[in-house]
Amino acid sequence: MSYTLQFGQVWQHLPYFLGGAWISLQIAFLAFCGGFAIGLGGAIALDHGGPVSRGLARGYVTFFTNTPQLVQIYFLFFALPDAGILLSPYVAVLIGMTLNAGAYVTEIQRAGFQSVRRTEIEAAETLGFTRWQQVRHVILPHVVRTLFPPLSNQYILMTLGTSMAAVFGVEELTGRALNVNATTFRSIEIFSVAAGLYVGVTLVASLGLALLGRHLFRARMGLLG
Repeated sequence: MSYTLQFGQVWQHLPYFLGGAWISLQIAFLAFCGGFAIGLGGAIALDHGGPVSRGLARGYVTFFTNTPQLVQIYFLFFALPDAGILLSPYVAVLIGMTLNAGAYVTEIQRAGFQSVRRTEIEAAETLGFTRWQQVRHVILPHVVRTLFPPLSNQYILMTLGTSMAAVFGVEELTGRALNVNATTFRSIEIFSVAAGLYVGVTLVASLGLALLGRHLFRARMGLLG
């Protein structure tokens, strides 16, 4: 059976696809920011907290890094209504991705904090740096340069991971591709275009993050992280 490619039926939907790509970027950005805040608190708890806070942080990280993100969002969207908590598809996906990201970012940030060598702190103390000066001039620059590459990679993975939002009816890029496919039945063309848009989005994000890291934090990154 022959199949003739007809991209003309797909290109007319390109603005619709671009709108979905923008929603994907929104979800990834908001979830990453929330996960970063959670990860910072978790890393501090693991490194400097008491037994209770360390136990809670470790339990949180263990649970969310050892269960599928899709199952976590399923719980928020389908199980919470039984307890009287109703979430829209967008909010359920956003909360699920944020909680999942927080667990991974906790480990990333903790590794960054532990990478600061004691000799650097001792040198700053010898020079008479105050605690704030140590944080500003020694600890923070080192941690940022160390963390920027893995955090950037995490952000790219989260951007691609937004495709699972289509399962819950969110019209991000994959969701909109499914919608168009249901009316045109041009699956090869539609998902080829969607894949190309994902490649373009991640390349632009990778390039932007690489330039930002090099100019602001002197972090060395390749085009793809």
